[in-house]
Amino acid sequence: MDPKPIGLSPRSTLRGRPRTRSNRDDPCARCGRNIPRLAATWPEGRLCNICYFDAIHTRGTCPECLQDRLLPGPPNADGHPVCSTCAAIPYDFHCECCGVEAGHHRGRLCARCALRDDLHGLLGGEPNAPELVGLVDLLCASDRPESIIVWKRSSKVQELLRGLGDGTIRVSHEGLDSVPGKQAEHLRALLQHHGLLPQRDPYLPRFERWIDAKLDGLPAEVRQPVQHFATWHHLRRIRAKAAAGATTRGPVHSAKQEITETLKFLLWLLETYQRTAATCTQQDVDEWLATGPTTRSAIRTFFVVAKKSRMNTSVNIQHRSAKSSPSLSQDQRLAWIQELLTGSSESLPYRVAGMLLLLYAQPLVKVVTLPTSVIDDTDTGMSITLGQHPTDVPEPFASVLRAHLAARPNLRTGAGPDSPWLFPSTLAGRYIHPNTVMDRLRDLGVNLLGARNRAIGELVLECPPSLVAEALGYSAQVAFLHADKAAEPWARYAGRSIRSP
Repeated sequence: MDPKPIGLSPRSTLRGRPRTRSNRDDPCARCGRNIPRLAATWPEGRLCNICYFDAIHTRGTCPECLQDRLLPGPPNADGHPVCSTCAAIPYDFHCECCGVEAGHHRGRLCARCALRDDLHGLLGGEPNAPELVGLVDLLCASDRPESIIVWKRSSKVQELLRGLGDGTIRVSHEGLDSVPGKQAEHLRALLQHHGLLPQRDPYLPRFERWIDAKLDGLPAEVRQPVQHFATWHHLRRIRAKAAAGATTRGPVHSAKQEITETLKFLLWLLETYQRTAATCTQQDVDEWLATGPTTRSAIRTFFVVAKKSRMNTSVNIQHRSAKSSPSLSQDQRLAWIQELLTGSSESLPYRVAGMLLLLYAQPLVKVVTLPTSVIDDTDTGMSITLGQHPTDVPEPFASVLRAHLAARPNLRTGAGPDSPWLFPSTLAGRYIHPNTVMDRLRDLGVNLLGARNRAIGELVLECPPSLVAEALGYSAQVAFLHADKAAEPWARYAGRSIRSP
């Protein structure tokens, strides 16, 4: 079997620029690399900016004096860094504002105090509103305040913070809606995650604005039926889902497609035959469906609603079933499993997501929503709960999953280390967007639907479909459908068991 899957498009997973050793007589005393920017000169010698940053962010118990404090000194004979006193570093690292021993970021201020001063300056002084006081505290409490300092250098961020400070932008969902953009969404997520703003579905308000923009400027013959369809069918249903706490990403996505295809059809119908949704005929619909892509079949829902409302009872569109079901070969699936387990073509989080797809046939829209609590790692082994009962996680995937859990990304400036998600987002309290994972694996060369079909097809060959459905969170109907496609219906399992002890 080819060790590399066909179509593999690896990306560089190394972070930062490559470093080379210096030919000068005064390289960094710790790493031996070039010093493009001198950060400090201590008794051990000159330090580059990278080693200095690591030094002033290392805290613990000094192995020499046994005090819990900052450990900027070089490692001792046992390889443990020491405090500034034991290393004879002639510098006082205590912040002159808060008194905490930390690396100085500006003058004799630590990064947190420098950030707090900057935020107060942008907000027009120390804020009085509880939401803004909490926001400043949250940003300054970040595990990596230097990242927040860089983030607030953006002119859009500064404009947003000034607006919040002077009251032109209210600290509310409606106020943040008035300044759409990534900056406002980042602050909204922080405020929601920490209870300073009430929780709100992220997709519903955008969908409402999308409907208004989509209908703007349309002729009345088209706008009126589509507005009724979007409001009373889709919007009402999605609002009910949001109120129940269910995710609305999928329903909003499908609703947008159905509304868009309906608009295209009604505009074509009006321009070509001067007919409307009420006077549309079966021949018009058949012509539209036969002369375009399969996405045109999305207008079926509109005519189902039109029939119920008695707007048009003469048109019938059958439900469309896919004529083909893409699937990888088993050799291709095993090659991708090997690549994601042992290769370096993608970074660790996306390798883990891909393994959950290839091993357990989990759709990526579900994978990204998994909390860390579904994983149970004990002395006897690791298991993961994807359905009604736990499923074993075999080695070496268990080791890869442990490495991911120990180094989940996006935990230093967003929700912090208490994020419950297996794949945390850069937005506090949220998981990564499924399209991000899909795009990364597609760019790598993975056929996502083909991989999932092959995975569940192989699983139902090894175990009764009903058990596979319970273990992986599928419905029994779907599991039996894949078993039928794999030519292994339930009636054949007895014979297989007798032949295969």
